[in-house]
Amino acid sequence: MTIRLAILASGRGSNLQAILDAIAAGTLDARVVGVFSDRPDAQALQRVPEALRWSRTPKSFANRAAFDAALADAVAASAPDWVVCVGYMRILGAAFVQRFHGRVLNIHPSLLPKYKGLHTHQRALEAGDAWHGASVHFVVPELDAGAVIAQARIAVEPTDDADALAARVLTVEHPLLLHVLGLATAGRLAESAGHALVDGQRLYTPLPLPLNPT
Repeated sequence: MTIRLAILASGRGSNLQAILDAIAAGTLDARVVGVFSDRPDAQALQRVPEALRWSRTPKSFANRAAFDAALADAVAASAPDWVVCVGYMRILGAAFVQRFHGRVLNIHPSLLPKYKGLHTHQRALEAGDAWHGASVHFVVPELDAGAVIAQARIAVEPTDDADALAARVLTVEHPLLLHVLGLATAGRLAESAGHALVDGQRLYTPLPLPLNPT
């Protein structure tokens, strides 16, 4: 069954482009039904037709709750099966998360639970980590704290700076996200009581992807 994806993005939208490319190639049975942003100038919006774009500046709303409510209404109007955050830079409030409970995913550039929030690559370097990577997890109101579904990791090289490490992590983010969305399209992915389930079985550790030493 073709699943309907609502995409939340604040930036370039490279993961969105990976989704669109996979759909076009026939390797992901999905349809992007809307791209939603808190930044009207986000490049991600330009990757889809104008009819699929929604953007508002949060400062134009009375408060965070009002913005979240408008966003939730717009997302709901697209009737998504899944809501996917790809570089969306705002924490989703409890009301939004509850409205789409168990159907909101996020891709985060670290091996969670390490390095929630921003500047993950620099923090991994400063900690002297041997491995770094990306995680896909269910979204809860607490920042980057939902159940992790899958992770991909890369070796940290002695010559890495934050930009180089970020660029290499991005190369594993795309296949990682598509892998998880493939589980969703097949009806194999769910969330229950704060846990990720695949084929009805609770994941006690995140699903791995093959190691990429480069």
